[in-house]
Amino acid sequence: MTPIAVTIAGSDSSGGAGIQADLKTFSALGVYGASVITALTAQNTKGVRAIHDVPAEFVGAQIDAVFSDLDVSAVKIGMVSQRGVIEAIAAGLARWRQTKVVLDPVMVARSGDELLAPEAREVLKRMLCPRALVITPNLPEAAALLDAPIARTEGEMREQGERLLALGPQAVLVKGGHGSGAESVDLLIEPKRFTRLVADRIATRNTHGTGCTLSSAIAAGLAKGLDLAEAVRTAKDYVTAALAAANRIEIGSGQGPVHHFHATW
Repeated sequence: MTPIAVTIAGSDSSGGAGIQADLKTFSALGVYGASVITALTAQNTKGVRAIHDVPAEFVGAQIDAVFSDLDVSAVKIGMVSQRGVIEAIAAGLARWRQTKVVLDPVMVARSGDELLAPEAREVLKRMLCPRALVITPNLPEAAALLDAPIARTEGEMREQGERLLALGPQAVLVKGGHGSGAESVDLLIEPKRFTRLVADRIATRNTHGTGCTLSSAIAAGLAKGLDLAEAVRTAKDYVTAALAAANRIEIGSGQGPVHHFHATW
């Protein structure tokens, strides 16, 4: 059976993040990708210029169209900027009984642009976090979800991850890409297990879409039948290789994207 994953996220007109990055990742990892678009962004490698939100009813219509026909094995959720859209997604996940859900709580673009309305943050925590198999916050996102300072040590990362478990997901992956040092350390925190994932930190400015790519790579692994820990491990390996190859492609004049198809071209 063909593994199928669905990305529920915003569109990046420059192609490096969002829906476009997710679909590239699914394809690179041998998974058929479908999409539900939550917002349109006018952006490039230098920043976000405008956001046009998709009406919540139409988000729900996309969900029903896709899930009523395709045998979906995993779901990745990215940019969800408005309360009504979050509510439509939560209802859709319940309606179609989706359990392999990867939630990337996208709040701020790497350029610094706000992507989640402040009033929608609590709704995301209340309605989507409990439906997630895993949430994948970076250091600033974990801090924002908890209204806490950004973690500076692995001990603080683990403490914040354990606090995020209380929001209801089955696991939390706290990503250390925004940290410093020679190694990039991510922590996968589950109620009865703790996994430390380490990779060399890649020196490149082409990091656009890194978080989207990691979360969609986890969903791809889940769609292919991997357990969560293995899906996270293989996703980190994929993103590390995509970052290492990012300078082989020249896209835009700002922060370019990672190289999703580094293994094939």
